Amino acid sequence: MAMTDDWLYPLWIAHRGAGKLAPENTLAAFRIGAAHGYRAFECDVKLSADGVPFLLHDATLQRTTPERGTAGERSWSELSRLDAGGWHSRAFAGEPIPSLEAIAAYVLRNGFALNIEIKPTPGQELETGRVAAREAARLWAASRHAPVAPPLLSSFRPESLQGARETAPELPRALLLDTLWNGWFDIARALDVRACITNHALMDAALIAQLHGAGLRALVYTVNDPAEAQRLLALGIDGIITDAVDRFAPGDSLRD
Repeated sequence: MAMTDDWLYPLWIAHRGAGKLAPENTLAAFRIGAAHGYRAFECDVKLSADGVPFLLHDATLQRTTPERGTAGERSWSELSRLDAGGWHSRAFAGEPIPSLEAIAAYVLRNGFALNIEIKPTPGQELETGRVAAREAARLWAASRHAPVAPPLLSSFRPESLQGARETAPELPRALLLDTLWNGWFDIARALDVRACITNHALMDAALIAQLHGAGLRALVYTVNDPAEAQRLLALGIDGIITDAVDRFAPGDSLRD
């Protein structure tokens, strides 16, 4: 199967916004990534207790807010009032947890691309995929700004990707892989994904050839070492997710 030429995503993607220079998964992180020239961003999305998609990586609140407990058990009204920036540094104290809607407004107005990682609270895999896809489809369709690309929906959880496929089959999907577990390739094809995004240490010439041979794009996370970036660029990687937005210029490519 030949790859189609409608892959619209930039090579370099800022991880969780610019999640080391600013508090991850906040609008502040997106702004800092953009200030370094990035035009594509990754973020984590889960659901509040009342079904609102919002940005947070962990299942629990304690690493990135002053609160404790399972984030998905709180209402959006509660979550939206939490300080998601003070843990990082004083300069970002008071930075709120953003909703998917708020992030969508920012990236659409600026013409940026977005990779939405569906990061469900355990037990909410299918529903999180359904709601995240439904809301992403609504937000991008309703925008009066011409997006660079539709949102790319990714997840480590096949159930979440299945929920996304059921709800918004037109949105591209990607399977995330931290290991090449038994049956991953068959699952990727069954879910009709457009890409696989692996831990960078897993990616080699053979895996890229396997993915490209099936018409899939090959992306990696989270690359912060220049030598590793050069290795992957030389192999013909299609996308690199990085924290090091101050180290890699988003135009860097051996293919230029």
